[in-house]
Amino acid sequence: MRIRKVGIVLFLAIVAILAASLNVSAQETPGKVYVVPIKGEINRATHNFVRDVVDDLNREGAEAIIFEIDTYGGLVDEAIKIKDVIIDTNIPTISYVNNKAASAGVLITIASEHVVMAENAVIGSAETIPNTEKVLSMWRGVLRDTAQYRGRDSLVIEAMADKDIEIPGLVSADKLVNLTAQEAIEYGVADILTKDYREMLDHFGYNSSDIEVVDEGLQVKLAKYISNPYISTILLTLGFVGLVIEILTPGFGLGGTISIMGFALYFGGNILAGNSNWTSLILFVVGLILLIIEGLVPGFGLPGIGGLIFVIAGTVLAMQDLSTAVLSLSISIIITALVAIVMVKMGFKSKLLNKIILNNRLEGKKGYLSNEAEANMIGKEGVSLTELRPSGFATIEGEKYDVLSEGGFIPKGTQIKVIRVEGAKIFVRRV
Repeated sequence: MRIRKVGIVLFLAIVAILAASLNVSAQETPGKVYVVPIKGEINRATHNFVRDVVDDLNREGAEAIIFEIDTYGGLVDEAIKIKDVIIDTNIPTISYVNNKAASAGVLITIASEHVVMAENAVIGSAETIPNTEKVLSMWRGVLRDTAQYRGRDSLVIEAMADKDIEIPGLVSADKLVNLTAQEAIEYGVADILTKDYREMLDHFGYNSSDIEVVDEGLQVKLAKYISNPYISTILLTLGFVGLVIEILTPGFGLGGTISIMGFALYFGGNILAGNSNWTSLILFVVGLILLIIEGLVPGFGLPGIGGLIFVIAGTVLAMQDLSTAVLSLSISIIITALVAIVMVKMGFKSKLLNKIILNNRLEGKKGYLSNEAEANMIGKEGVSLTELRPSGFATIEGEKYDVLSEGGFIPKGTQIKVIRVEGAKIFVRRV
């Protein structure tokens, strides 16, 4: 019995020693810190990227996340979603502003537990567009709530969004707050100034032996690149120019391919970036269908007007900012019009356009006369090409004319003579 008790005690002692050693080993083993870039425009693709990365790191159990921020801002709704992702994670978070954090970037920056600024970085100018009272009030509330949650100066943060807030010694009325790195430290927006990952981790007590930078996915890079206003304008122009080339050249070829690629990238990129949804693309396609219907029917009516409205509406709605969209569309239309004019002057003509545009010339050889030719026709002779009952065709001095018989029926091949001309009517009789 005594030996059994001794064995139990020894077993428990060994278990305790092993558990302690494993615990010490776990504490001494440094975890991995991940650097997640948040750069360029803040849009739906940015949110999806940050959300997916943080979800993966939550499962892996990272020691900390450094969000490296360099942005002029973007969509407020997507910035709020990114803020929620950062706050909801149990992994310690650090926002590192390595260049600038403007507009929506301010909210993302203050969402982390710690804020680091590079020596030459700036933060501020978080005014919303449009700057209506309703939108601004909501945005100030989100900024204030996040700042208070993380223990930052909420008034300074709100003054970045509302120029009516005056802070003596920092900003006067009608000015937005923009802080340099040193000012961010002074007003409690940032904790330290450094560009070194290791230094910031040591400062906050994270002993990581491995720092890994997460690369932005292809979706994020493509969406940011295509949704750039300058690139969007180029793609839109290529789409319209390609469409004109396709209309003015026979068969489906290079123009159609360029047009499809241009419009696909334009709408796809903006949808991916969160600037628009499928509604804009549907409106655009419906507009094109209506314009095609209009092209098959002579005249210009409701399908043509509706098609133009739908095409313009779909194009404008595909971009985030209305003024930018109108400017891009105007540039595209002007360039497309110039290309069309040049192509028409070079001799390119569309069979479709020929059906709806009156381009027939009233030539004498087709039986049409000018006022100057009327007097010269009287007395001339010819031969009836068809039976005149009383109308038909005749050749007069080698030219074919539409004529009328004044003396009743005239058989084909009969010698005839012009007796008078009334407007476009040529009257003849047997010789």
